[in-house]
Amino acid sequence: MTVYRPIGVFDSGYGGLTILKALTRQLPEYDFLYLGDNARAPYGNRSFETVYRYTLSCVRFLFASGCRLVILACNTASSRALRTIQQKDLPGIDPEVRVLGVIRPTAEIAGIYSKTGRIGIFATSGTVNSQSYPLEIAKCYPGLRVFQEACPMWVPLVENNEYDTPGADYFIKKHVDHLYSQSTDIDAIILGCTHYPLLASGIRKHLREETILVSQDEIIASSLVDYLHRHPEMDINCSKTANLLFLTTDDPDTFDHHAGIFFGAPVKSGHAVPGGPPFMP
Repeated sequence: MTVYRPIGVFDSGYGGLTILKALTRQLPEYDFLYLGDNARAPYGNRSFETVYRYTLSCVRFLFASGCRLVILACNTASSRALRTIQQKDLPGIDPEVRVLGVIRPTAEIAGIYSKTGRIGIFATSGTVNSQSYPLEIAKCYPGLRVFQEACPMWVPLVENNEYDTPGADYFIKKHVDHLYSQSTDIDAIILGCTHYPLLASGIRKHLREETILVSQDEIIASSLVDYLHRHPEMDINCSKTANLLFLTTDDPDTFDHHAGIFFGAPVKSGHAVPGGPPFMP
C-alpha cells in the first residue's frame, strides 16, 4: 500500500496555481496537495507577524495531512515567513520535513536575463517592503541593480477577473511607467507575485522592445526538479501516483469558479481548516 505523501503547495489564494500548473508539467508522476488560504487573503498588505502566523498554520496543516515537503508558492509568504519557519519552527515540528520558497530560486537566475545590469521587480507591497528580492539577488549577483515597484491593485484585479479590462490597463501602464522612471536602463522585469502571469500580455503592451518579462512558474518548477535530484532523501518521501488535490479555507464552489482561470483546467476542491483535522484522501 502506497503511503500518501504529496508535495504541499501553499498560497494565500489563487496565484500559486500558476506555480502548481508548471510543477505538474515537469513532475507529472508526483502527488500534489494544494492549499489556498482564501478566507484570509490577500496577504500582501498584512503585517510580518500576521503573514507568519497564517503561513505557519497552513504549513502545519499540510504536514499533518501527509506532506514532507511544502512549497510556499506565494512571494509574500516567502518573503515574510519562510526564514522564520525554517529556522525556528521546523526543528520542533520535525527535523526531516522541509519548506521551500519562490524568491531564492528566482534570485539565483535573475542576472542571466539582463545585459545592462538593471532589473525591475513588480510585486505586492509586502514583498517590496521586505526587501527580499534585492537582498537575495545581491547574494548571487553583487553588481546587479534592482528596482522595485509595488502594485497593490494588481491582485484584486486578477482575483475579480478584471485583468483584461481598460481599468486593469490603466493600473498596468501606471506601474510600468513608474518602474521605468526609476531607471531608463531596465531591460528585464521579474513578476514577483504568482498572480501576475495573468497580467503578462497586458504588461508586455507597455514594455520597451528590449525588455524581457520573467515569470516564476517554470523557474520554480525547474528548481524543484533540481532540488529533488540533489536530495534523494526527500524525493523518496514524495508519493508518486499522479494524484492532484485542491483545498481552500473558503467556500469550495467559489474557489473552483476562479481557480480554473489560474490553473488552466477545471478544479474541484475541498474545504480545509488550518488547526482543525488534517486532510485524509
